[in-house]
Amino acid sequence: MEQAQLDELHHWFGKYVQTYNDIDVDGYRNILLKVEHTREVCGNMALLAAGEELTPEEARIADAVALLHDVGRFPQFRRWRTFRDSDSDNHARLGIEVIRQQGVLDGLPAAERLLIEEAVRFHNLLALPLRFSSPTALFIRLIRDADKLDIWRVFLDYFRQPEELRPSAVTLGFPDLPGVTPACIRELAAGRVIRLEDVRLLNDFKLLQISWVYDLNFRSSYCLLQQRGHIAALAETIPLDEEAAEAVALAGAAIDRHAGMPSAFRREPIQAYIR
Repeated sequence: MEQAQLDELHHWFGKYVQTYNDIDVDGYRNILLKVEHTREVCGNMALLAAGEELTPEEARIADAVALLHDVGRFPQFRRWRTFRDSDSDNHARLGIEVIRQQGVLDGLPAAERLLIEEAVRFHNLLALPLRFSSPTALFIRLIRDADKLDIWRVFLDYFRQPEELRPSAVTLGFPDLPGVTPACIRELAAGRVIRLEDVRLLNDFKLLQISWVYDLNFRSSYCLLQQRGHIAALAETIPLDEEAAEAVALAGAAIDRHAGMPSAFRREPIQAYIR
């Protein structure tokens, strides 16, 4: 991918999201939320690309993945008024539909298209496939980290806003009731990512996002999370008993530990594949 092609892709995205400007006021807040999220994820991806010393070619592909990873959110919200896949459709699959219908990658070699499409298609899975059709493991891990780094920001910004200005779809409809579900605390304490199907309350959803600490792939990601302090800030919004507080403390310790270690994911050069 050449820089001019990447620039054109960003130009297309700007025009595409404008087609959703005719939505109602609350809907527009949710659309703008995803536009801003996409821009921030691209920014996170640039930081990860620098921190992990990607080649310029790899960095351009990674930026394209970041730009397109949530493009399916726009038709999803227009049709179903939700960002919850289980109540609508898989937004990653919808994203592939948009990419192909709009022909935004048609000018790229087939190998590069496959890299980008696979990263978009699989970015939201709880567990990654064991095998891919292309050497996309680098890009899918990068987008999963860049995405989480901004979702933490989105969620915290939501609670800092007056209620009347909050985008309605951010919390996926979970009730804001007291307490936390014990199963969610147990999963977090065990160092596992909490499954969405175990979430019952908004506090559970917050714990789920804290548990993402155990699903980052790069030292650069942990360093950014450590610098931004999102986990501590999120924990402050949850009434924690002793057991839950200990589980959150373990997650915080994991951030500090991984921020001082080399990235867990090692990669092979992709140049021979994409040329």
